[in-house]
Amino acid sequence: MLSLVVVLVLVVGVNTALWGTVGLGRVVAQAFRKRPRSARHRLAQQAAGGAASGAGGRVTPKDVAVLIAAHNEELVIRNTIRSAARLVPVGNIFIASDASKDTTAVIAEESGANVVELLPNRGKAGALVAAITHFRLAERFEIVMLLDADTQLADDYMETGLPYFDDPGVVAVAGRAATVTDPPSPTRLGRFLVAYRERFYVVVQFLLKYGQAARFANVVSIVPGFASMYRSRILADIDISAPGLAIEDFNMTFEVHAKRLGRIAFHPLAAIAYTQDPDTFRDYTKQLRRWTLGFWQTVRRHGFRFGTFWGALALYVFELVTSSIMMLIFLPLLLMSLAAAAWGEVSADPVSIAVAQAVPPASIVIGVLVPDYLLTILVVIVTGRVHYLVLGIGFPLVRIVDAFICLRTIPQAFFGRSSGTWKSPERRSNTAATPGIAVGDALPG
Repeated sequence: MLSLVVVLVLVVGVNTALWGTVGLGRVVAQAFRKRPRSARHRLAQQAAGGAASGAGGRVTPKDVAVLIAAHNEELVIRNTIRSAARLVPVGNIFIASDASKDTTAVIAEESGANVVELLPNRGKAGALVAAITHFRLAERFEIVMLLDADTQLADDYMETGLPYFDDPGVVAVAGRAATVTDPPSPTRLGRFLVAYRERFYVVVQFLLKYGQAARFANVVSIVPGFASMYRSRILADIDISAPGLAIEDFNMTFEVHAKRLGRIAFHPLAAIAYTQDPDTFRDYTKQLRRWTLGFWQTVRRHGFRFGTFWGALALYVFELVTSSIMMLIFLPLLLMSLAAAAWGEVSADPVSIAVAQAVPPASIVIGVLVPDYLLTILVVIVTGRVHYLVLGIGFPLVRIVDAFICLRTIPQAFFGRSSGTWKSPERRSNTAATPGIAVGDALPG
């Protein structure tokens, strides 16, 4: 029983239990809060009223600059601009074409966006800084949204996201990532990888991030650069293009906490955007390596300090390492336990029997595979994609790959440096319409 509990803790994690409980508490508190109207209706009324009257300093879509750093994104940039232009004036959309060798800049200009072409390749962070300076975005707009070139915004992204800025203490709204499934990947492996990434998004955002964004906690560790919003007044205080980092979004978030710039808001049913995830093993591992390397590099840069965020970060880092080790030794440990049990049964060898009793095969299987599959069931409930129940059987294999990359990038982060330059993964032309989203009445106050 003890071994089963240990395995469960290592696989599911104290963080998931802790912040999932906090998130559940937020849901319960919201349910018992007296509201004369639905949250969705109230947020819509707020947005509409602000747009009509401009009273009370409320932020409206015309106050938002959408900034897209793009590198060779001709297959997706037109639809991304079209998606953003449904929510903000097209003149509020700005493209930094970072050494693109294709028609990215031409398409962006034809679509009505403002474009600056950069040479040489500066990387996403460098392109963002260059565009913010070139277009004077922090001076001209109240809010700057960072949007990836392959991302489609939900119809109510602004309606549900902007009201958080009614709280003057909120300086950033983290977008909620959802996976684009249309067009689908042409391969079975690709569809499997995209499904696994969607599970990752749901688990992290529903079981961790929502709790971390509680007002008393404010320990969200990443405002993802794919589709999130910042108050422009804090951008000057953030070192967006810090040297030696593979990605910028972890560092920007850590800067908010380190400099105590304000609170980060997040709700899994607000500010939703759809991103095109890698559908080849090569692109998947490259992107994951870039993400994990960027995380460890940011940890190296900032270190650990006193405070709630840094304590939560230390717990997360410890658990990330231990759970990664657990996933890597899962198969060898299971094989060892099975072999010990079988040999002990045949030979009555006391050592083999002791090993099998200390680490029973059933405990390993139940402790790893069952909780992992429960996460898949959660995703099926949230997304309605019943076929994930079949795909979920193979998800632990991808978690092993994730664990290997996570551990392998630690020494690379602490003993190497990154130039920040980038190469986009292979894209699938996103000619399909933006997916719809129905959020019901579950949005927060």
